Amino acid sequence: MRNFSKQRMRSQLPKQLCGLLFLALFTASGALPSAFAHGRQIEVGGGTRGPVQLSATQQKAIALLLASASFRPLSTELNLNGEIQLLPNRQADVSLRINGQIKALYANLGETVRAGQRLALVQSRLVGDPPPSVTIKAPMSGMIDARNAVVGQAVEPNTVLFHISDRSQVLVVANMYEEDIGKIKPGLETRVRLLSYPKQVFTGKVTLIDPNLDPLNRTVKVWIQLANPQDLLKPNMFARTSVILRRNGAALTIPNDAVIEANGEKFVFVREGNKYHRVEVTIGASDDEYTEITAGLVPGDEVVTQGNREIYTMWLTGGQLQGDND
Repeated sequence: MRNFSKQRMRSQLPKQLCGLLFLALFTASGALPSAFAHGRQIEVGGGTRGPVQLSATQQKAIALLLASASFRPLSTELNLNGEIQLLPNRQADVSLRINGQIKALYANLGETVRAGQRLALVQSRLVGDPPPSVTIKAPMSGMIDARNAVVGQAVEPNTVLFHISDRSQVLVVANMYEEDIGKIKPGLETRVRLLSYPKQVFTGKVTLIDPNLDPLNRTVKVWIQLANPQDLLKPNMFARTSVILRRNGAALTIPNDAVIEANGEKFVFVREGNKYHRVEVTIGASDDEYTEITAGLVPGDEVVTQGNREIYTMWLTGGQLQGDND
């Protein structure tokens, strides 16, 4: 456990004096209100902003939880928003080159077909007894995601009867701001989350950075290819993408909930016995659970992850929970 020296406490003295002056002015005017934490009223007083000392009863009252600063792998990421789209080379329109009438349909919307499978029978308008017929076949394997045909319908050359898509691989097309262009290159790994499946993470890779910049919103399209073996990913789904720029195999980290940001500063409360010290930190990369600490903590420091905002209120006011004097 770290040793909080007197010199470190002296370095915080100017801030403490400013806080005391602020509290003194409001106390004199009678305008300083009480603050609450988890339903327990906190006495607002003019105490100094030193470490906050909590009894066992007080710790229980704020449901105190701790975690140790420790090393773990963590990545530096760039977060982008986009949507699912089909791969251009894995979809096809099914049309015909003759005038005629649809006599039979062999495939329905949503069905999976194989290349060469019959889709429709079209009778030509050419004179004949019987008139010649043409069987329309699937040009590729995939899902029929559009069917624009009914039996008896008159058709003309280039009429699109079906649309087929192979969805075993799909794209996320995300928007990247101009200032981030130099950070991303093809081949970088990504993690993708969708509103439809909030607990699942899909992995992919950057395959293309659009060569053109949108002049209106100053963004560039980034193509990210994903495997879709269970057909969970569907066109136009909103996607949140994290592009992994760098990996750190041993970053000093703490849970995200431990970090408090106020007045432009980021800090945590570190436990030393039954005292809790406010410590400013410098943060680096972060993910959904952990934040990298590049300055302010050492491995093994115990930080408050739950109850830290109540402790912060006590630190600000120099107060204590009413009725807790042990």
